Order: sequence, then structure tokens, then C-alpha cells
Amino acid sequence: MNRTVSAPRFILSKKIILEQYRKVKDVADIVAFSSKTNPKVSPLIEAETDGLLSVHMPNELKHTKDMSRVLFLAQAWTPEMIRELYEKGIRSFAVDNEFDLDTLLSTVDDTDWKITLLLRLKLKEHSIRTERYFVFGMSSDTINKRIAQLKGNKNIEKLGVHFHRKTQNVNEWKIQPEIEDALTEGTLEAIDILNIGGGLPSEYANTNVDVINGIFRRISELREWLHEKNIKLMIEPGRYIAAPAGKLVSHITGVYDNNIIVNASVYNSDMDAILVPVKLRIEGEVGNDRGEPYVVKGCTPCSMDLFRYRVYLKDKPKIGDELVFINAGAYNFWSNFCDLEEIVTEIID
Repeated sequence: MNRTVSAPRFILSKKIILEQYRKVKDVADIVAFSSKTNPKVSPLIEAETDGLLSVHMPNELKHTKDMSRVLFLAQAWTPEMIRELYEKGIRSFAVDNEFDLDTLLSTVDDTDWKITLLLRLKLKEHSIRTERYFVFGMSSDTINKRIAQLKGNKNIEKLGVHFHRKTQNVNEWKIQPEIEDALTEGTLEAIDILNIGGGLPSEYANTNVDVINGIFRRISELREWLHEKNIKLMIEPGRYIAAPAGKLVSHITGVYDNNIIVNASVYNSDMDAILVPVKLRIEGEVGNDRGEPYVVKGCTPCSMDLFRYRVYLKDKPKIGDELVFINAGAYNFWSNFCDLEEIVTEIID
């Protein structure tokens, strides 16, 4: 990596994190930040809000002090792991299959434990079938059967249903009709919480955020409907809170043939560009009628190390200039490809 310019860095705004949190809190009863989105946000949510933290792996727990604030989402756990989590102070759990559910029930059966338990529902996803995604959750028949069995269980203080929409898939927010089709009246009478997971979109170069007001309206309508049934609405935002709070400050190390090379890589700052893929916007970019087109490439030899295949800039870029990527606070984990290092995060305001 070129050392003649300053090292890249992330800037994370506490002010924006809290603003985004409050927007979600206005339409939900319980907010649980999805810690995997950016674990550096989790301590801020814990310290500055009344929100919970949605956690999937035991090693994520190092970012949390008060374990009673954790919703732990299980996958292939053991009785030993369950006991260890409970002893740490975790009392809220979500399971997505009957094997994990039965493991939990057999573990707590001879105890005086009191827990909150959510069962994950498999809803139809309005996505192209690519055989790329694992489908989590239990069928509606299974959910309805198991909720009926669990109502009144001595170890369960609060019972609920959980599901999750893929982030950026804005076609999946007509929730109430699907819930009415999936859950029986008996199930709706039995549960205390409906957790609609995450999936609130954020703004990228190749996405449309004009839909966010419509999504929030649908969530508010769902909440009103649930309140009529004495059910609380829970939501697990990650990207929506973390993304707009983050910037990636890089520096230009090369410019040729309308190609810009920066001293960061998607492999240590923006894996989303490959995995989802969503493309980060650039501070100061303009429309195609106001600037020159450029390709923005990362510092590794990989041809997929592309931040932007095309971006229009008004000012001619020069070596040493800053190039700032915005909405860069979500899923900015890094890999050790080419021995890349983790980029330092600076938390401001």
C-alpha cells in the first residue's frame, strides 16, 4: 500500500447513529440493533439508548456489558452453550428450527429459568431464486403448532414470532396480509411479541431510497394492528442505523485513463460491494451531465476490487486527494486478502 498518503480511516458519527435509532423507535415498541452490521455501533446503542442488541455468535458478546440487553439468535447450539449464555445474563432467545428449539426446551425444563422465546417463521421471499441464500425459519404449520404447545410453559415469560426480510429488498414490506395468512388467531392470541427482523434499506449508488417513507408507513400500520391484539412490535435494524453514520476516507494513489486507484480495498472496507452488491456513493459526485466518468478501483490486484464501475466527478482527481465514500458504516468488515489490515475507525460527536 502506498505510504506517501495518509492511511484510510472510517469516521463513525454517534449523532447520526442516535438520529437513525430514534426514527426506528418512533414506529416500533422494541428496537434491537443488529450487532453483526457493525459491532463498533453496539456499545453506543447500549450506552445511549434503551435498545437491545441482536447477537448471533458468542464471540460478538465482547462488545456488550449488560447481557440482559441481548437477544441471542441460536444456530446449532448445545445444552452447554445454552447454560453458558444464561449464566452470562442473557434471557432472550430466538430459534429458527425445531432441533434448536427442542434442545433449548430440554435444557430449561428442570430449571426455574424465565426466558423470552421467539420462534422464527419462514415467510415467502419475493426474490429471484438464485440458490444463493439459505432460507431460515419454520413453516407456518410448525409455528402455529409449537406456539400452542409453548403457551403456558413455566419457563417462558414472553413468547413471540420472529422473521426477517433481506436488506435492500423493498418488495417485501407488505407484512400484515402475510402474517394474517401464516398465523392462526390462536397464535396471535398467544404471543406477546412480533419481531419483524431487519431489512430496512439504506442509500447506495445503485439503490432507491424513495421507498423508505412507504416502508415506515406500513410498519406503523402493522404496529396499530398488533396493538389491537396486545402484541408488541419489535424490529432489528442494522444497516439503516449504521450505514449513514459512517464515512470511509481514502486517498488517491493513482489516476490514469479515467481510472482512479485508492489506498483502500473493498476487501478491507466494503465487502458489501461484492456480496450484496451495493455500491458506496462518493462525496461530491455529480450527475452524468455535469462531470467526467471515472472507475474507482481498490488497491489490490483483484479485478473485482471495484468501489464504483462508473462515477461522475466535477473536479479532476489528483494523486494525494481525499476520496470520501459515504453511507459506509454497515458491513465494513475486512478480510486478510493480500494481508490487508483492518482500517481504523474514529468515532466523532
